[in-house]
Amino acid sequence: MRKSGQTPDERPARRGPGRPRRAERDGPPTRELILREATALFAARGAEGTSLRDIAARVGIDVSSLHHHFPAKDALYDACFERVHEAERAALAPLVADLGQAAAKGGPPLAAALRALADGFVDFLEEHPHTTFLWLRRWLDPTRGGGLDRAYALPLYGEVERALLEAAQAGTIRETTPHVTVRSLVWAAHGHVTALAAASPAERERERYEFRLWVRRFLDALYGPPPAGGPAGSGAGAGPEVIIPRTLD
Repeated sequence: MRKSGQTPDERPARRGPGRPRRAERDGPPTRELILREATALFAARGAEGTSLRDIAARVGIDVSSLHHHFPAKDALYDACFERVHEAERAALAPLVADLGQAAAKGGPPLAAALRALADGFVDFLEEHPHTTFLWLRRWLDPTRGGGLDRAYALPLYGEVERALLEAAQAGTIRETTPHVTVRSLVWAAHGHVTALAAASPAERERERYEFRLWVRRFLDALYGPPPAGGPAGSGAGAGPEVIIPRTLD
């Protein structure tokens, strides 16, 4: 028996199994909420320690609704890395472009571009610490997830390596292993974020100051100008023999 004055067409349609509610069918808001909560859980527990049921409970939806957006945990795991990569690229791409333009100039423009990029990377990780812990969980098992590295880490880092190699070929710096330099800075920055997570408020301020000071000293030691009257060190290029044969592709 239907209510008086209400025709069948006016009655609310029943929600089928797995069909998201109207608020969930809007797409981006619910999808973003799933990605945010999944990223936090994957960063804290890793992929093996996180179930779709855990994620659905954090979001406040049922698992069938989660499947509407992501059919499998692997798809959701990949999407979390894509999400943090897009945020990282948005923050760093202009700084990487500036580095590329400064590569052939060398001197103060290159030093300033290197420092700005390093500071920007550290700023990003400090503001988005889940990025560090998501990647650290992934790197704990180096035999799995290589496709994530190729899709969401190596392209951006490769652009920095390319800029350093171009600067070396232009003779503005001496750089023999740009991939090792970039990898070292990346790992050091992730270690810095890990240290911040375990530090007290007072210790965090000291950690931030000391780490940024170390980064500047590291870059100056590798690419800074030589002291007056001192050896060439890693400042100005000293010839093609210091450049290792690596392609720019």
